[in-house]
Amino acid sequence: MALDLARWQFGITTIYHFLFVPLTIGLSVVVASLQTAWHRTGRTEYLRATKFFGKLFLINFAMGVVTGIVQEFQFGMNWSDYSTFVGDVFGAPLAMEALLAFFLESTFIGLWIFGWDKLPRRVHLACIWAAAIGTNLSAYFILAANAWMRHPVGFEIDPTTGQARLTSIWAVLSNDQAWSTYLHVVSAAFIAAGLFVAAVSAYKLMKDKEPRERELFRKSMRAGFVVTAIAGVVVTLSGDHQAKLMAQYEPMKLASAEALWDDEHAAGFSIFAVGDIQDGRNHVNVQIPGVLAFLATGDFEGDVQGINDIQARYEQAFGPGTYIPNVGLLYWAFRMMMGLGLAGVAISVVGLWMTRKGKLFPYRWQYGLVVAALPAALLANIFGWILTEMGRQPWTVVGELLTANSVSPGVSLTEVAISLSAFTLIYAVLAVVEFGLLRRYVKAGTAAVMPYPEDEPEPEKTDDRVPAFVY
Repeated sequence: MALDLARWQFGITTIYHFLFVPLTIGLSVVVASLQTAWHRTGRTEYLRATKFFGKLFLINFAMGVVTGIVQEFQFGMNWSDYSTFVGDVFGAPLAMEALLAFFLESTFIGLWIFGWDKLPRRVHLACIWAAAIGTNLSAYFILAANAWMRHPVGFEIDPTTGQARLTSIWAVLSNDQAWSTYLHVVSAAFIAAGLFVAAVSAYKLMKDKEPRERELFRKSMRAGFVVTAIAGVVVTLSGDHQAKLMAQYEPMKLASAEALWDDEHAAGFSIFAVGDIQDGRNHVNVQIPGVLAFLATGDFEGDVQGINDIQARYEQAFGPGTYIPNVGLLYWAFRMMMGLGLAGVAISVVGLWMTRKGKLFPYRWQYGLVVAALPAALLANIFGWILTEMGRQPWTVVGELLTANSVSPGVSLTEVAISLSAFTLIYAVLAVVEFGLLRRYVKAGTAAVMPYPEDEPEPEKTDDRVPAFVY
């Protein structure tokens, strides 16, 4: 069916695009902070780190822009009925994102790129901060539009056209789903960005024997650990709030993510479950008592709605049909999101402890573990979006518009198949280009963006600062 392929296409482009979004959000602030440190202290190592990680940020930003534009085109290509229904509401925050946030970040990124040694230092520093603010502001507008799909507010249905009409842009932008989702997504982005800095630094420490490079990347690795650890606290607190909003506005998503089939008092958090989706029950379910009730209600003795009971209520409210999403996928996506994300935070906390007082890791595999934490963090972000978007099914706008009624009526199965194949091929090529560029500049190190002076002294070597690797 064209509907199924259209969903696959949107899912593939969204997941691919979201590989770049968290890094862009987090790295913009990291690079701005490094340049601020150079501006305040005058230390060359901060300038060198700014230019090095700034180059990697720009590569990622360019790829994010390209993939993001393609993603938005799909609203008109494959989802015209959705666009017709929600355009007046959904288009408002997206227009604000384009006119205010995107132009802000793209304009000042251009000034930052070409303004080295041309703009006054303070003006040049202000440019990267303006770009970072624009990047994070852009994320808020987009997430506000997405949050409206999960908790539609500030609108009314036109009785003549049957379309949604915006009544309050403030209600859309101040939606509790919007700011809570923003905190959760952006803090998760900073986890990914922090681990990106730490992973690149760990890779250089494994491969590079140049003492000046090693000292710089020792410090940048610790900086990445600090960013990740702080973001980990925020993502935990915001995730708790997200669970409570989910229980309030999207109980089916929460129940499916926990494979909770019936309404339950003092429901436990499932660690591992094996069940029968057709019969609507679990054969095996290992739980931590009361934890799900606390996540959903703030009370260990609270009541949590189950899949079967929610289905019955939805049939009464919206008519016959299946309102149950893919339970197995949501169940494991929820656990992969939390497990991989928390693993990256744990690695950072342990890494901070082990590299205190100028130390480095004594074993080579420990650097490899830091490098592996980066794809784990990116996967955690992807699984989070799978939970968010697929958990909303069968709705595009919860309680208002079904996904089956959102697809473009004039698009054929063949047309969607061709565009899906073309996009997948193009994205595969772009992935190779992205990886190749990042690999090239990471291997070249900071000397590629700022050569070392011939007379610059090397840092003093001490036993506890640069220990030998144990293989």
